[in-house]
Amino acid sequence: MASVMRPGLLRQSAATPAVSQRVFSTFTSSSARQCSPLIQQLRPAFARPAVPKSARIAAFHATQRQQILPPLPQKIEGSVNIPVPVPNADYAHGSYHWSFERILAAGLVPLTVAPFAAGSLNPVTDSILCALLVLHSHIGFESCIVDYIPRKRIPKTRFAADWALRIGTVALGVALYSFETNDVGITELVARCWQA
Repeated sequence: MASVMRPGLLRQSAATPAVSQRVFSTFTSSSARQCSPLIQQLRPAFARPAVPKSARIAAFHATQRQQILPPLPQKIEGSVNIPVPVPNADYAHGSYHWSFERILAAGLVPLTVAPFAAGSLNPVTDSILCALLVLHSHIGFESCIVDYIPRKRIPKTRFAADWALRIGTVALGVALYSFETNDVGITELVARCWQA
């Protein structure tokens, strides 16, 4: 009856070797069970012997670890006791700039839908749409450059990225102007591609 009520106790008493075997032998059944690969896999993670992380990772890598981008040069200005300089408040680069970006992005929605909903392809609406697209893309790429290429750490790369953005924006504006005046325009091109 006791074995029916407590099967775990019965398994434990049957699995443990006799005292004389445990005393005189270095290889017991419990150590044999620990060495079995199937038992190793079935044991819970907290009961497994701790394997160093480097040994687990090294099994999957054939080469040494190399840094793709080495850390940039570090430059410390001043000492520990000098506070970080707080920049002056400039609303043109702060809240006004953010508000202008949101208004510009919201203004693109009706300008994109209006020519197709109204059925008329007006060149004035088309040129306004092109100008806002150029401004919107310029502001978006500028925010990427500001966020990911810090001027303080890599000034030459930031300078080159800023000028590449300016040149690209001017080239895009000239190309869209030429396309608007000498060809069909953006909305007509989209309408033709949509119906093709």
